[in-house]
Amino acid sequence: MSNIARILALSLLALGMFIYPQEVLSSAGGGLTLWWRFVLPALLPFFILSELLMASGFVHFLGVLLESFMRPIFRLPGKAAFVVAMGYTSGFPMGAVLTARLRSEKDLTQEEGERLLAFTNNPSPGFMFGAVASGMLGKPALGILLASSVYLANLMVGFLFRFYKAEQKSQQSFTPPSLKRAWLEMRKAQNQDQRTLGQILGDAVRQSTNTVLMVAGFMAFFSVILRLLNQWNITLFLAAFSHRMIPEIQVPVFQALFNGLFEMTLGCQEAIQSLTFLNQQIALLTLLMGWGGLSVFAQVAGLISSTDLRFSSFVIARTLHAFIALSLSQFLLTVTKIPTSNLAIPIPDSSILFWNTWHLSSMVFLGCMSLLILFSMVRVRKLR
Repeated sequence: MSNIARILALSLLALGMFIYPQEVLSSAGGGLTLWWRFVLPALLPFFILSELLMASGFVHFLGVLLESFMRPIFRLPGKAAFVVAMGYTSGFPMGAVLTARLRSEKDLTQEEGERLLAFTNNPSPGFMFGAVASGMLGKPALGILLASSVYLANLMVGFLFRFYKAEQKSQQSFTPPSLKRAWLEMRKAQNQDQRTLGQILGDAVRQSTNTVLMVAGFMAFFSVILRLLNQWNITLFLAAFSHRMIPEIQVPVFQALFNGLFEMTLGCQEAIQSLTFLNQQIALLTLLMGWGGLSVFAQVAGLISSTDLRFSSFVIARTLHAFIALSLSQFLLTVTKIPTSNLAIPIPDSSILFWNTWHLSSMVFLGCMSLLILFSMVRVRKLR
């Protein structure tokens, strides 16, 4: 974007905020409410946990054991497995936070960082099961289908990205994993970190709080922008124009699509309201959740701005993820029989939703870690 276009866009935004102060206030409040109810419980505990695990050397321990798994499948070092587990557990933008951290510490090459960034950003399990399946659809069982489509699609994107910059061979030599070497690597990482336990905990809480507050700022700001776009009927104009090009698709569906491409949660709500048939609702929901929204794009761009990771590869990966997730969801709908009766489950209050989201994310994290550790033990025995 040129400087003139940037200044013009910011001037229009400022003008809109002055003309519609009430809309700005309500949309910003709505974005922050969404952050408090869904994002904060899914992110903050795991941000702190990831910082503590990295400081303890656990990532180095896991990296040695899972090198023989991550290299052939994803062309990534074993340490990337920790980012995969945390990204799938906590949702946006945990994968970007940890990928940028590993790249800054030279644990990943530029190409490896871009491969890892491509498939470690998802909606959180709490959002898919709690907010969308139970809250918006009123069909909790569909959370299994939504999560399966999104997670499997992202793993497929990760496998496809193993061919990204494939001509550039890794400079690291492969050594068979062993528990002794993994333990030594963990001890070495602990010895290199001279901070006390209190300093480590304080730094973890401070850095995690700053990051999750940054996410809140992005959500509030993009909620305001989207409200102004709707106030000026820009998304309605785009939807009407698209309807003229493709008359089979109604204007509300296109409007839900455009709103969802900008902000995922609002698009998911409108997708359910604008579509009647379940397979169509699921198709648009998985498309939007695979894409993530421009608000998430801005968060990722800000998090990797201090590194040399290219943002274009992330955009390509999100596009692939969106269409693969849509295709998988329709396939799973045809081959599985998931009860989809409308249970009319109300969205719980904030305190209950906080604990439900925390419990679900914790279960996913423990499951990911257990599978990774179990696989590492099997690999150690086979390669002895």
